[in-house]
Amino acid sequence: MKSSALTKLGGRYGLGGGQLAQLSTILDWLKNDAHAPTTVIDAPEAVNVHLADSLVALEIAAMGGARRIADIGSGAGFPGLALAVALPDAEVSLVESQGRKCEFLQRACVAAGVENARVVSARVEEWREGVARNDVVVARALAPQPVVLEYAAPLLNPDGILVDWRGRRNKEGEAAAHHAAGLLGMRLREIRHTEPYEGALHHHLHVYEKVAETPARFPRRVGVARKRPLGS
Repeated sequence: MKSSALTKLGGRYGLGGGQLAQLSTILDWLKNDAHAPTTVIDAPEAVNVHLADSLVALEIAAMGGARRIADIGSGAGFPGLALAVALPDAEVSLVESQGRKCEFLQRACVAAGVENARVVSARVEEWREGVARNDVVVARALAPQPVVLEYAAPLLNPDGILVDWRGRRNKEGEAAAHHAAGLLGMRLREIRHTEPYEGALHHHLHVYEKVAETPARFPRRVGVARKRPLGS
């Protein structure tokens, strides 16, 4: 059953009845699957924290034209699963290294009939199939920004973008990310303050674009980016 909050969200982003039904099924799956990898399972909080916070990326114009999107560190499927519902013409890869989370994602995709999303069980540093194949990479609550940039840059097509969900702005962190971006062939396009739902504070989307080829040495071997972040 669709909640009023979900209906309002659909109106904000022009989603049809079928799409709202899919999103509603995803919410039901979160609540009823004992292995759902999140503690936020009850509406309306789940509508806000999971769906609204994911779909706010649709306000970035480049998202609408994306044909291949990779959600790295997908976890419970956000933002990638919600974006797959909203963008049915895009192929969305949900990249997740933990087997139990991958199994949950696969069940959720089947239950909601999200046929344009596929689960990729891999460490992002080792996902060679995805190199230079994506128009957009998205990441939410994954790692410090220099780490996310190192993960994302090799996966992007020329002129592709990274959309990285962040909270309160931090000058030191942004400076480190700026340095890392320069090493990776990336450039900051914008930092957009967002209000995905009423009362949301300090929500920002950091949008980077790929402006040069990423050196072949990136990403470094598994675990190195987290241990020795670029720009630190």
